[in-house]
Amino acid sequence: MARLPRLTLPGLPHYVLQRGNNLQPIFADAQDYACMKDLLREMGRRFAVELHAYILLPNQLHLLATPETADSLPQFMQAVGRSYVRGFNNRHGRSGTLWEGRYRGTVLEPQAWLLPAMVVLESQAVTQGVAARAVDYAFSSARHNAGAQVDGMLRLHRAYWSLGDTPFAREAAYAQLLDRGASEEVQEVVLQAALKGWVLGGDSFVQGLQQQTERRLTRQKAGRPVRGDAQIG
Repeated sequence: MARLPRLTLPGLPHYVLQRGNNLQPIFADAQDYACMKDLLREMGRRFAVELHAYILLPNQLHLLATPETADSLPQFMQAVGRSYVRGFNNRHGRSGTLWEGRYRGTVLEPQAWLLPAMVVLESQAVTQGVAARAVDYAFSSARHNAGAQVDGMLRLHRAYWSLGDTPFAREAAYAQLLDRGASEEVQEVVLQAALKGWVLGGDSFVQGLQQQTERRLTRQKAGRPVRGDAQIG
């Protein structure tokens, strides 16, 4: 089956996944991680992409971001990817590609899927075995979103604000969600949607988006769909 064209819709959150070629490492040392963070911050401002969550794993990176325009996210990812590979190759004396093809991603219905997707994303440190708890991992947004430190390049999504009336209440509520983690089923749904490009949302959300594009937005499903807002933990 031919690969679907990527779907980018302004004003909606996207779960984005970029992996190393053959899942080989894309970060060799602390300077590489710092370089990627600097690029995410710089290119986010340049191309009008709000970053809500991120994780930089040894062989892949995951982002939760909202683009301002239809071109914002592709231009952002292209600029980040090219600049990072150029610097990485220069520093480590290598040449050639670093990425496993193009980045993958999916559009999320914010109220139903943003928080589950954040938990899935920031829990990848635990899932991948590089940290015992999500907030212990240095190269992610988990500590910011759980209130343990401040990361100035992040912008809270309005769905996150629904967790409480004060910053402390929101951070505490999110920290509890993160400690519980996401079910295996929700992890599978979110990550497969990102890899395949299927929209994550309810029927009315998907139908509304389908009126804006001729691209098919969902796969044919067998059985009952998973509700993201009921499956955290």
